[in-house]
Amino acid sequence: MALFGSSKKTSAIKKVRPTVARTQNVAKELFKIAKSYEMDADLLDFNLLDVQTYTRLISEENKETEWEELSTEESRNFKDESLLLNPNFQIKQTYEIEVFSKKPAKDDPYNDFKLAVGANATKCKVAQGSKVTYVPHFEQDLIDMINRKKIRAGILVYMFDAMLEDVASKLSARVRIAEKLVFEQSETHLISEAYEPTATINDQLILHYENKKEVDENERVDYASCGFIQSVKKGELLIEYIKAKMGKPGRNCRGEYMEPKEPVVSNEPNFRVSDNIKVVEDEDSIKYYADENGYIAFEDNTYIIKKEADVDAISFKTTGSIDSGVDSDVNISVKESDAVKDAVGSGMRVEVTEIEIEGNVGPNASVVAKKATIGGQTHKAAKIKADELEINVHKGEAYGKEVHITRLEHGLVEAETAEIAQAIGGTIRTQEIEIGICASHVKATATRKIEIKKMLGSENIFTIDPLLSRDVQNSVEDNEEKIKEIKFRLRELKKEIAKYTELVKNGTKAYLEIKKRLLHYQKNNVKMPESFVKKYKQFQHMRQHLKELKEEFTLKQEKLNLLTTRTASFQDDILDARVINHDKWVGYNEIKFKLVDPPMELVYKPLEGSDDKIFGLVELSDGEYAIRPVDE
Repeated sequence: MALFGSSKKTSAIKKVRPTVARTQNVAKELFKIAKSYEMDADLLDFNLLDVQTYTRLISEENKETEWEELSTEESRNFKDESLLLNPNFQIKQTYEIEVFSKKPAKDDPYNDFKLAVGANATKCKVAQGSKVTYVPHFEQDLIDMINRKKIRAGILVYMFDAMLEDVASKLSARVRIAEKLVFEQSETHLISEAYEPTATINDQLILHYENKKEVDENERVDYASCGFIQSVKKGELLIEYIKAKMGKPGRNCRGEYMEPKEPVVSNEPNFRVSDNIKVVEDEDSIKYYADENGYIAFEDNTYIIKKEADVDAISFKTTGSIDSGVDSDVNISVKESDAVKDAVGSGMRVEVTEIEIEGNVGPNASVVAKKATIGGQTHKAAKIKADELEINVHKGEAYGKEVHITRLEHGLVEAETAEIAQAIGGTIRTQEIEIGICASHVKATATRKIEIKKMLGSENIFTIDPLLSRDVQNSVEDNEEKIKEIKFRLRELKKEIAKYTELVKNGTKAYLEIKKRLLHYQKNNVKMPESFVKKYKQFQHMRQHLKELKEEFTLKQEKLNLLTTRTASFQDDILDARVINHDKWVGYNEIKFKLVDPPMELVYKPLEGSDDKIFGLVELSDGEYAIRPVDE
């Protein structure tokens, strides 16, 4: 007699005699029999001989009623949702099983077929690497295997499993076709589906305006941002209250009724909102939307969207950096005006629509706005950017469209137009510059005009550069690159045109003779020789290609003329540019004009004490250029 299984408690090898039992808990029954044999329950297997399904509905008086038995067919077709979702409805099954020792692995054709019922009691999983060989009764064996595993897990059979036969049939077909099937990947199949409950929703208050920026876990934390101002856009969802909602009951594949939990209500809105916050309510939520741009504030238990903010200072300890955006309609006034303190502290970043700073901007601070006014001074390591910009004393970097500076002290200015009341050193790059008082060591570069009201210093450089703008410079560079490409192509086309012109010229006589013969053949209905037809077509293609080359040459030449004219237009602009000094020249100064084509720089050094006011670039008779005093 072959023996199978080994007990954990003894070293003796035992075999269980086939035993028939009726039970509602197969796992418990297997454990009981295994214990009597002092062996592990995993060494036991069973056959399912019979299943009896019973249902009952407990009366309202809570008195238990008799169980009613359902046939197997009735169990499979039982879909009365009103009963299944009734907490007083109960289901149970009794199983008649035959328990015996598992077969040795070598005698079990399904030993390598790894099958498991999912933990959620609704799915069956075939593990990766499973192997199975087809046998004629494989489909029924598969159904039996799944049912036995379901019963071990306490899952009802012949209920909620209408799809099981179809799953078994499809798997069986695959195994039958392959004869021996290896599952390369794990597969999951639905084998039982009851009524999933709908989860209860507890109420929740979400402050979306606080959670707008999602920070990556690897991103460096910006401790300078304290969130003092939370900017909002019109139409933006600010706050959302999700209402509590009772879940719906369900019944699982074990036949157990699943009662939803009572919802927890602890976040009901007890605040008010201003008129510029729109409230939208439905059965699921209350949503609060911004009705205009600005920033959100909470005052006197009321959420308000405001546009104006007054702060004493912007610093690490008070507000932190403020990043509302230039289109936020947020306007800030910074009141700190002490000359020895910073109104905008070191390392702070401010981005708003408008800002008025009464005091100083500290080192490594950045201010970005559409309109900015700084009543104090900017540190040499500060950066200011605004379309309209006014600065009292500027030592840092300033970028804008219209910039007005009372005193420039070795700072940088890049703008479309700049008006500097007094320049004591510094670099200015704009289209037009006006300097009230010019001291020394000023580097001013413009595309159209540099105007000085009063000259007090020397060592200044005034440059007219039509390519000052990066966009213009890129445009010229791109233009030159295209001119280079077209000139190269034109040289190639000239060679090709000359080549095909010669070929057509030399072949015209032969072509006309062939054409004459072909017409003769055609007129007399004689088949034309292939060699004649081929030569005729070759010549026609050659003439067509020559025509296309000439057309391309004409188009490229026109394009070259257009690009050359465009480059020349930059040169023409420089002829209208002026450097104007309304005062006498003092000390050593330079005026420079940068030509576009040819790329070169002309320098003029006004004589000290000279009364010449206006300087421009003039074209000499020999086609060369020079900087000269001009009338206007």
